Amino acid sequence: MRTEGKWKMEPGTKGKRRREPGAGEAEAAEAQPELQAPEFPPNFSVSEIKNKQRRQFMYQRWRRAQRKEQLAAKKKRQKEREALGDKAPPKPVPKTIENQRVYDETTVDPNDEEVAFDEATDEFSSYFSRETSPRILITTSDRPRGRTVRLCEQLAKIIPNSHVYYRRGLALKKVIPQCVARGFTDLLVINEDRKVPNGLILSHLPNGPTAHFKMSSARLAKELKRRGKDPTEHTPEVILNNFSTRLGHTIGRMFASLFPHDPQFVGRQVATFHNQRDYIFFRFHRYIFRNEKKVGLQELGPRFTLKLRSLQKGTFDSKYGEYEWVHKRHEMDTSRRKFHL
Repeated sequence: MRTEGKWKMEPGTKGKRRREPGAGEAEAAEAQPELQAPEFPPNFSVSEIKNKQRRQFMYQRWRRAQRKEQLAAKKKRQKEREALGDKAPPKPVPKTIENQRVYDETTVDPNDEEVAFDEATDEFSSYFSRETSPRILITTSDRPRGRTVRLCEQLAKIIPNSHVYYRRGLALKKVIPQCVARGFTDLLVINEDRKVPNGLILSHLPNGPTAHFKMSSARLAKELKRRGKDPTEHTPEVILNNFSTRLGHTIGRMFASLFPHDPQFVGRQVATFHNQRDYIFFRFHRYIFRNEKKVGLQELGPRFTLKLRSLQKGTFDSKYGEYEWVHKRHEMDTSRRKFHL
């Protein structure tokens, strides 16, 4: 027999009444599970719900139910693997954009004789054969602001044998001959827009090539959380990750030629250029040996992300320069699984 709910006066509500659930309704509410996946008609989407608050509520409820089912299935698989022991099948490799990458014909094989010949005769061969030592000039766009100036100063502390020059009204094509005459091997230019660093030009002297990058997510050392002490004057180690194509190989050699050959391991400092989906992440760390098995990392800063826009033969020439590679977004970015570096 169903028991109807009763209306009861609430204290201090000036005549407002609230309805107390009956015995049958209370039992039904207790018997209902806390998380129950909402049942929709076939081919129904949550986005079809017109009311915004109701739509968000139903979506969150559906996501909680999905996570609960996934966690239960994961625990079930773990119990099955523990029961099978050594006879358990190998874990399936998860599908990611990286391991489903479209094959590139220009992928470099380190043991290829043609690649070895190209490396012995390219513009960076004198550096890798230790005939020349790097000497870097770091400059900016015309009349730089505070963040760009501080970024240049911090890069000068990271890159050994580098010098900062703030140019005012001097064209970049006039700076390059002076750099060559004074023995600089590389020119690094940081551009800015609205007081924020947004571009980087790296030109290898005296014969090029020149790479133009888009810079984003630039963070100075003081803006990093839990950062370590200021970097020392020791020559850092250099790590280059995932530069696998011919184009990526060239970009990796350009970054490597900025640092001297022999790192000073006493300083325990590492400069990392990590390429992932054609985005180059720069990080500068100090590693600490906590014990025989554990190693800790301290990020020293700065950090930024680079995206290659173009690679030009020779030194910087925006008007008559010959380009080896130019990123044409609408033509090249037709697939999320195709990468160029």
